[in-house]
Order: sequence, then structure tokens, then C-alpha cells
Amino acid sequence: MKSQYVTFENADGNVLAARFTRPVGSATYHTAIFAHCFTCNKNFKAVKQIAEAMTHSGFGVLQIDFTGLGSSKGNFEDTDFSTNIQDLVAGADYLRENFEAPSVLIGHSLGGAAVIYAADKIPEVKAVATIGSPSDPEHVSHLFENNIDEIMKQGYAKVNIGGRPFNIRKEFIQDLQDKRLDSILKKQKNKAFLFLHSPQDEIVGIDHARKLYEAAHHPKSFMSLDGADHLLTNNEDSQYVGNVIGTWVKRYLPPKEKVIKGDEKHIQIRLNAEDGYTTEIIDKKHRWLADEPEDVGGDDLGPTPYGLLSSALGACTAMTIKMYADRKDWSLEEINVEIEHDKTHAEDCDNNKEKGAKIDLFKRKIKITGNLDQDQIGRLGEIADKCPVHKTLSTKSKIETEIINE
Repeated sequence: MKSQYVTFENADGNVLAARFTRPVGSATYHTAIFAHCFTCNKNFKAVKQIAEAMTHSGFGVLQIDFTGLGSSKGNFEDTDFSTNIQDLVAGADYLRENFEAPSVLIGHSLGGAAVIYAADKIPEVKAVATIGSPSDPEHVSHLFENNIDEIMKQGYAKVNIGGRPFNIRKEFIQDLQDKRLDSILKKQKNKAFLFLHSPQDEIVGIDHARKLYEAAHHPKSFMSLDGADHLLTNNEDSQYVGNVIGTWVKRYLPPKEKVIKGDEKHIQIRLNAEDGYTTEIIDKKHRWLADEPEDVGGDDLGPTPYGLLSSALGACTAMTIKMYADRKDWSLEEINVEIEHDKTHAEDCDNNKEKGAKIDLFKRKIKITGNLDQDQIGRLGEIADKCPVHKTLSTKSKIETEIINE
């Protein structure tokens, strides 16, 4: 994936900050906008991880800081729920002018309520996904319920939300009270909706998801986020949400022609320093991740480089055996390969290396199942050594490196 920071103006002339994350090497992709939760921002960890998962599914995702939050200009105390909606529309205008109009809107908590409203104002939107969202925007006022009387009497009050002070105005509460999600959902008959919610959500109860689902027209879906908390603080939960949305929404969008730079001899690798060791790999139309374990500072979102190397040997072994069995028309049912990689002393492997030197040792165990006699199984075991990756690993290779300065 590739991220860039962008700015654009909202309807009030305030400059909004956003991050646009898109697939690496792909010239065509659908775009989406992500609306963060109340008083959060685009750098909230769950926002980034959901956007990254969507990017791996082939989407470009614009993550906006609402007015007065994060890096966006303007005063938060001068905003209301309607301002959030206007900010999303401004984000759609930016994408329309610079990339492609958004076909998907995603919102977390109150951001989910905002994208439902914004979807009615952005004609290109085909699908909307909400995460832990309230069925009525006014629900967010429970975060400062002890200050509501003061706000209504004095016009505003300084409240504490998540350990941070915010000025909340009376107009903010009144704007929340004026918004009815059930009526706006019933109005939208040409969009798909996905409501994701955790039964254990202690901030916004799951009954809100039921109300949203009942108000929406088909096609509509519900996904239970069992075990997740409201803020998706567990990495696996936010990644799961992004993967689910990325898969679900493709049913409602026309396919995009996949244009990936490179050919069979070129694999693209990209590591964004903000993502730790998580590394994106692109091989033609295939995308996956490599990473390091958590105990060495990684996020464990994919196999390690040596894990990939062992996987290549194991997969090539199985495929080579299968190809030979097919040519011989032998009754082969299944191949299981187990690879163990280690560093070992060269003298232990009878390689006539200098004393103390170490080499890579790949121990390979192969189980072959089928209507085969012992001679056939023995022959297939010999064929395993003909695997191209086996040959590459067991012979000397050369690596040429070129540093590209742009």
C-alpha cells in the first residue's frame, strides 16, 4: 500500500487533513472514505488498520480528520454533527476531482451515523458499512450526560471525554436531536448496508445495530464482532473488520481491471516505516503480508521472511511431485510437506566447510497418500529433489542490488 497526506477545504473554508492509502502498483481501484469515532482522528490505530486491510483488498481509502480534530483546521467547539457530514461530502468532492468518487463509506461509532447521512448526499456511493454505530446520533451525549444541564443553561460547557477536555455547545446537542437515522435509512433504497457490532460493546449496545438493520432496505447485512470492544483495541478485531468489509463490498461494485506493474520476474515489496515490520508483497494479482513475531517488535500479521522461504520450498516440492504423478497417471490423493529450517554447523552436514562455519539446513518431511506402491512412493521422493526451489536453495545464487534515487 502507499499512503499520502492530503488537504482540502470543507464548506466553511476550513482546511481538512486526511490520509489517502491506496494499493501499490494498481492503476485502477475503487475508493472509500473512513469516518472516525467521536473526538478521535485519522491516526487512531483501528482506523489505520481497517484502512490498510481495505487497501489489501484493492481499495483506496481516504481517512479524514473532522474539523477541529487531529491535523484539521477549525475549532471543534464550533462544529456539530452536521459539520461531520459536510466534511465527508467535502472528502468525496476531493476524491472525485483527484482520483475517483467514493463508492464506499465506512464509519466507526458516531462516524457510522455520519456516513449514513453522507451517503444520501454522495450519488456515487454504492455501499455503506458501520462499526459499533448508534441508531440515534443523540446517543453520544451520554459521554457528557453530567454536563447536559449546564450546557443547555449556559450555552456550553467544558467536558472531559477520554481524558481530554472539549467544549460542547448547546447547538451541538440540538443538532444531534434533530437527526433521525431511521428516516434517512428508509429513504435510501439503492445502497447496500453492512452493520458490524459487538455483543460485548459497553459503549453502544448491540440493540442499536438491530434498529439500524430493521430500518434499512435490502440488500443489508449484519456481522457480529463477538469479543471485540467498542474501540476495537485488539489488533485482530480491527484487521478482521477491514477484511470483512473489503470482501463484502465487492459483491455490490463492478469489477475493476487490475493493473499491476511488473511481470512474472518482478515482485514488489513495500514497507512503510509507520507499520513497523509489516511488509506488503505483490506478485502479479496476488497480495499478502510478511511480518515479524510480536516478541521481536513485529505485529505477527504474516509469515517471517524465512517462513516464506520455507513455504516456497514446501509448496514447490508438493507441486513438483503432483506434476510428475499426473504425467505418470498415478493415483495420487494428497501430499503433505513439513519444513523445518535452522542454522547448523557445516561439519555436521558433511559439507567439507571450514570448522565453525554455519549453513542453512532445511529438513523436509513428505507424506504421500494415494493408491501407490512402495516403488512409486520412492520415485516420488526422488522427484522431490528436482523441485526448482530445492535446486535454487542447494546451489550458489547471485544477488544484484541497485539503489534507486528518485
